[in-house]
Amino acid sequence: MKVILLKDVPGTGKAGATCEVKEGHAHHYLIPKGLAVPASEGALRAHEHKQQAAQRRTERDRAEADGLISRLEGVVLEVRGRAGEGGKLFGSVTSQQIAEALAGRGFSVDRKQIELEEPIRVQGFYRVPVRVRPGRVVKIDLNVVGTR
Repeated sequence: MKVILLKDVPGTGKAGATCEVKEGHAHHYLIPKGLAVPASEGALRAHEHKQQAAQRRTERDRAEADGLISRLEGVVLEVRGRAGEGGKLFGSVTSQQIAEALAGRGFSVDRKQIELEEPIRVQGFYRVPVRVRPGRVVKIDLNVVGTR
């Protein structure tokens, strides 16, 4: 019996694959557990339509990410914080403050996308990595200025 797998099934195949399985395995295990659907003509068309929609969505997300990366590459942010002697800040500059500074400049970046190894506690210039999408990281320049 031909089925379309909805989820990965060890020993059978990956999600989205159309495979031939024994009828009992399909009727007693795969279909009742929601792991597969029978591969009828309508189900195959619907599956193909979902794959095309997912591919278009991925391409659109990639294009948006590339646009954001090209706009972020030349950005120099300035974040102010109270500082004592030697340029040491009272507190630290966090990813939330950097995200708010980016939002003030018109960029929609979540604080979880900003990858600080540790909070910034000293004034100066820093290169801060921002993960725009999986596998795509852009580094922005950050100027931390201490005020009294």
